[in-house]
Amino acid sequence: MCAVREKAATSIQILVLLIPVIFAFMGFAVDLGRLYMARAELKTAANAMALAAASELIGTATATDAATTAYVLSVTEANGVANKYDFGGLTIGETNGTLAGELPAPEFYETVSAALESGESPGSQAAGADTARHVRVTVSAEAPLTFWKILPFLTGQNATLRSEAIAGVSAPLCTACGIESVAVAPLDETDTTDFGFIPGTRYTLGYNCQGNGAPGPLVGTTQRIPYLLANKYNENDLVFTDQNTQTFRIGGAGLPANSTSTLACLQVNAVESGWAETTALTCQNVRVPGQVLGFMCGLATRFVSGIPNGCDNITSIDTAGGAYQPDADIEDRETYEEYTGNRRRVITVAVVDALGSGEAMTVLGFRQFLLEPNINTTELDATDTGGRFAALYIGSRMPLRGGSIAGCSIATGPGKVVLHR
Repeated sequence: MCAVREKAATSIQILVLLIPVIFAFMGFAVDLGRLYMARAELKTAANAMALAAASELIGTATATDAATTAYVLSVTEANGVANKYDFGGLTIGETNGTLAGELPAPEFYETVSAALESGESPGSQAAGADTARHVRVTVSAEAPLTFWKILPFLTGQNATLRSEAIAGVSAPLCTACGIESVAVAPLDETDTTDFGFIPGTRYTLGYNCQGNGAPGPLVGTTQRIPYLLANKYNENDLVFTDQNTQTFRIGGAGLPANSTSTLACLQVNAVESGWAETTALTCQNVRVPGQVLGFMCGLATRFVSGIPNGCDNITSIDTAGGAYQPDADIEDRETYEEYTGNRRRVITVAVVDALGSGEAMTVLGFRQFLLEPNINTTELDATDTGGRFAALYIGSRMPLRGGSIAGCSIATGPGKVVLHR
């Protein structure tokens, strides 16, 4: 009997001794899991902040200011959706009396390699807002410890977590999606950087016509550049069946998303043809097809709200254009760096080997222009009988909404925002 009692007493003593160990392991499991979760939430937030900031790096003098604003908005309640951590209860970068957080200003770089290097010095960051193409963000925050706090040596302590993300503009896209279906021929095919277009120069883009007597350039521009609309007619669109309405949408906001990539994108080395039923008219007729008028009306919505003058007869224009708002900056700009808008005025066009309404046009690359209002106005004339509009050549400054870098070999062209790390 005595031996049994001694064993029972020993078991109880061992159990009493093991209780702290058991609680320690429980605390280790629970708190470690919570720390991993908080760390993952911080990483998700850092990624979102970096992508939001990088999307504003469009090569203007205010680009980094806009990027910093977007960076902060992604973790505040200002837009109604904030990136938080610890079960969504703590705002990143704020201190609630118990836990502290830090949200340093983002750092901007011209190259991916500079952004990826650790311990960057200020001298290796972007020299100016217009040259910034990549951003690095760092966030740190304290995470609470629950069970470990019962242990004397951990009482009152929190764990500090840190996360970093780098995002920026990708390599040139071989497939560009959501762009305008405008095709222009190069001024110089041997120039693989700008195709003969001069950065900072104003051109008149005018609809292609045949024969002599082509409309001249608009006032304030250097020369007229003929263009065609690549054929992206979607015959399966049950809402907007009219071609003029479809080109209006493209002029207003670029190619709409579609499960068929050939309708939503253009691709380098792909063969395109001119829009159906828009064969170039003779120049002496001084008029453009209805599809081109629809496109011009779409462009005009980037400067004015509502229905632009002369566009009332486009089918379903109230429905198709109801969501379009003018750019935040509709002023005449001498240089692209002065532009302070929301990218509505930037168009991306396909550069093709040669223009031909009924002939094959091979895409060589993509380049960008900043739409300019007509002289002494803040509007674009949608009813110009030559389908003309003024545009400042800017090269490859603004990242695109979507596309792919695979499928070709090009050194220059617009990219898209990607997460580097």
